[in-house]
Amino acid sequence: MTTARDLVLVALRMPSDRSVEQGDLSLALAGAEAIDLLESGALSLDGDRMVPGPRAATGDRLLDQADASLVRREPYETVDNWLWHRGRDLAAAYVDDLERAGLVTHPRGHGFRQRFARDVPADTQARRSAEERRVSGEPVLAALLAAVGIGEDLSEARERLIGDAVTTVLAAVGDAVTQLEAVRLRRDIENAAFDNVWRG
Repeated sequence: MTTARDLVLVALRMPSDRSVEQGDLSLALAGAEAIDLLESGALSLDGDRMVPGPRAATGDRLLDQADASLVRREPYETVDNWLWHRGRDLAAAYVDDLERAGLVTHPRGHGFRQRFARDVPADTQARRSAEERRVSGEPVLAALLAAVGIGEDLSEARERLIGDAVTTVLAAVGDAVTQLEAVRLRRDIENAAFDNVWRG
């Protein structure tokens, strides 16, 4: 299993009062893919620029899509740009993929939000392995979970990481999630102000 799949399986097990925002999870999944590509040698970083290596099949459909979507000409894409463009609707893509593989089940529902909130990982070895990875405190998964609000503080999780490239990706994930939260807060304030105008 990839880091991204482990991340989804752990996130889906969270109780409803600790559920992860779709956008936050999508950004973290894009970061997880970048880290898996770094570890496989399919990607390296030059500062914050993502430099693709030779293409090689990973055996994972979504990770292969991630590899194929890397910009292969200079100036290469920044990690931040990658997270936003690759992360678009990525959580839904992973849930659908895991469902097709029989790793996630859900009751009938309409729309991503309703369905995603009720998706549950099936009792499989993949789910147990993802949970063991979480419980063991494996640094990469711990840092990605922290970025979406699960587990320890993100800065504490990053302290246990080894490697500048992985640390760069995780810092970018944390920044992107923070930016997305700021957008949500601004939208909530604007909506509240609009409602107040109509109420007079």
